[in-house]
Amino acid sequence: MSNESTENPHAGSVPTEKKIDELYGLIAEMEIALMTTRRPDGRLVTRPMDTQERGPDGDLWFVTDASAEKVAELEHDDHVCLGYYNGKTREWVSVSGTARLTRDRERIRELYQPDWKAWFQDEGGDRDGGPDDPRLALIVVEADSVHYMKAEHSRPVQLFEVARGVVTGSRPDVGREETLSAQDLAGR
Repeated sequence: MSNESTENPHAGSVPTEKKIDELYGLIAEMEIALMTTRRPDGRLVTRPMDTQERGPDGDLWFVTDASAEKVAELEHDDHVCLGYYNGKTREWVSVSGTARLTRDRERIRELYQPDWKAWFQDEGGDRDGGPDDPRLALIVVEADSVHYMKAEHSRPVQLFEVARGVVTGSRPDVGREETLSAQDLAGR
């Protein structure tokens, strides 16, 4: 159910700063990204990742186990796509970019959340799930482009729009699609 069209009646009408604020608001509400990477055999694989931070320059931060398969996939091909979706509002975000792994302990300490211990269980010694656990690493995704849909109507109005589209054959107006380039994100 896409609201994609060749012409966006809102194109150019929303300032870049507002689009970036909307983007971060959407990601904050959705929180969990589906991160798609490419395996060395060329196949795509997607997994859920909890967004830890949204940087002012469009960077998105995630925690991972340094020995996870996705780390090897990123070493092979650092291009990723992040997908976010809100089933209640039908809003969505797609972020294309490049990912890199960092084991920067200072940065890990800044972002550290006690609930990470659920994923990094105490194995004794420094492998205790704490911020100095050597298994902890961060993935930072530097966005090259972003495409998102912001709902402009309440859920009942959206449902009415869809029903009207079925009856009339016209495309339902459930929201406004926007795009941000790397230049837009860097200019913030």
